[in-house]
Amino acid sequence: MLAHLANGALYVVPLLVIITVLVTIHELGHFLTARAFGIAVDRFSVGFGRALLSFKDKWGVEWRLAWLPLGGYVKFAGDENAASVPDQEDLSDLRKAIIAREGPGAERRYFHFKPLWQRALVVAAGPFANFALAIVLFAILFAGFGEWMTTGPIAKIVPGSAAEHAGLKIGDRIVAADNHTIRGYEDLRQYVFYRDGVPIRFTILRDGRTFDVVATPGQQQTPNFAGGSQTAGLLGVAGAPQRPTLVRYNPIEAVGMGAARTWDTVETTAFYVRRMITGAVGADQIHGIIGIAHASHDITVQAINDSPGDPGDQVLNVLANMLNLAALLSVTVGLLNLLPIPILDGGHLLFYAYESVVRRPLSASIQAAGYRVGLALLVGLMLFANGNDLHLQKVFHFFGALFS
Repeated sequence: MLAHLANGALYVVPLLVIITVLVTIHELGHFLTARAFGIAVDRFSVGFGRALLSFKDKWGVEWRLAWLPLGGYVKFAGDENAASVPDQEDLSDLRKAIIAREGPGAERRYFHFKPLWQRALVVAAGPFANFALAIVLFAILFAGFGEWMTTGPIAKIVPGSAAEHAGLKIGDRIVAADNHTIRGYEDLRQYVFYRDGVPIRFTILRDGRTFDVVATPGQQQTPNFAGGSQTAGLLGVAGAPQRPTLVRYNPIEAVGMGAARTWDTVETTAFYVRRMITGAVGADQIHGIIGIAHASHDITVQAINDSPGDPGDQVLNVLANMLNLAALLSVTVGLLNLLPIPILDGGHLLFYAYESVVRRPLSASIQAAGYRVGLALLVGLMLFANGNDLHLQKVFHFFGALFS
């Protein structure tokens, strides 16, 4: 029984910690930007539901720790409209109510009466806080743990592979892929992984001169982080057997590497989403909270198994792997929130773009309809993603077998 509880905790606890940190930082981005513009804030909550702990600071902001640790939220003063972007009639009523309650000029402290560019920056600050967090987490990994890198010329080419068809030879060095610098075989595998069937222009160093060749990676099946397997690109080259070199970075270099890794993650994620939309990649590769929980569990278990009998190394391995997962998910949260879907930050920015053109907010009825559609899309996507995860975990197969 205790073993089952401990195993369950490995699924739940790391996931709750990661989600709470990511969403809290996201909301902190909104909060800090709002405070910089003098916007009145009623509450900043870590978690949802009833408060476990709370206090008010000197600006009247209630800081709350709630009982359900699944993120958090920031509530601006006067933010009662579900769309958070009231129409002209709502704004007029809100202004009158504020002036009657607090006096003339008080409305200038409220979010909805700030200039459009300030409101847009407050909304965009959430996703960009996630990108900034990813940079920090990657930088901590690069500075504290370093990076293993395997370099050297090509020592093996798989017969019949994409590399052979492209004319690569033993002794060649791959120095770039589509103008992305390739420092070692780890970079090469990462770039090729998501590009099966996609032509890649490789820059090759051979006999002291560089030239370009185009290779289209083949396909291979690899384990999926959420369980099951997925299709990945295969170039078909390998270096000479050697131990990877641990590359360490000073703090300034680590921040630069963190920014580069974050941008690469943004590019790769956007590229992979485009492939899903066009049908080049199956929609079964969309994963939800169940898949993330499975990934965090496997990462934790693997990190512990990699250092048997050494608690110190186990803790460091778990920490490093969780930091990497949190950084990747932080980028995902930032990108997801920038989608132009009502109820997400990108939907707010879409409404602000309309307001900037016509010089007035979109009507409340249209906003409300948009938010209902956006909520339906988001819930549908979550159900579909978690349905994929349940299928990978063979949950449907298990219940089907019970009644067969």
